[in-house]
Amino acid sequence: MEIPADLGRVLVIIPTYNERDNIEGIVGRVREAAPTVDVLVVDDASPDGTGDLADALAAADDQVRVLHRAGKEGLGPAYIAGFRWAAERGYDVMVEMDADGSHQPEELPRLLTALQDADLVIGARWIPGGTVHNWPMSREVLSRGANTYARLMLSLPLHDATGGFRAFRAATLDKIGLDDVDSRGYCFQVDLALRALREGLRVVEVPITFVERTQGTSKMSRDVLAEAALRVTRWGLADRVARLRQPRR
Repeated sequence: MEIPADLGRVLVIIPTYNERDNIEGIVGRVREAAPTVDVLVVDDASPDGTGDLADALAAADDQVRVLHRAGKEGLGPAYIAGFRWAAERGYDVMVEMDADGSHQPEELPRLLTALQDADLVIGARWIPGGTVHNWPMSREVLSRGANTYARLMLSLPLHDATGGFRAFRAATLDKIGLDDVDSRGYCFQVDLALRALREGLRVVEVPITFVERTQGTSKMSRDVLAEAALRVTRWGLADRVARLRQPRR
């Protein structure tokens, strides 16, 4: 499947922190699966030398770029830095993709094809056709439970609001605004999806195959989970209070 030409310039943004064992493989797969797209590695000063390896990849391929940041600040700030880098250079589409191989670059054309009729496309694990490989049952229950909680608390018509393989139109990011986004962990994904829906934008889920990393260490932690639970709860309660305060007709 080819990348739709009418989407314009596409940038795949890959945030990294200690992903030296994975970054060369994932960048190579993106370039093979979608030769017309560009890649931006956003490295948070990885102590394992990921940034240096990314620089070497960029030196060998003019469609690969690297954005070095001063330190580890979280997933959300890394993506926002990538979005702003892309906007300054006139990209029309920005794609989020993990560095650890859990997102399959070979499925990128499917997401971009769906974006022809959408403002945001989310690669979803928990819809028909979506699959997850090599996760323990406890991790699957946690992810499904988190998405169910977000769907109920926020009235989201989505089954995988936490999914991190997604494609945005630049105009979508302009409309939802990024200046007041301070979500740092995985709730960043819920935050942006919620903002898009509240703006009346079209958000579409397409099934993907998610494969647990085989090298490196997961960035999931209790702090990340706590932030997500707290923010989703706050957003949901704020919505309910706002509705109660609306005058009755």
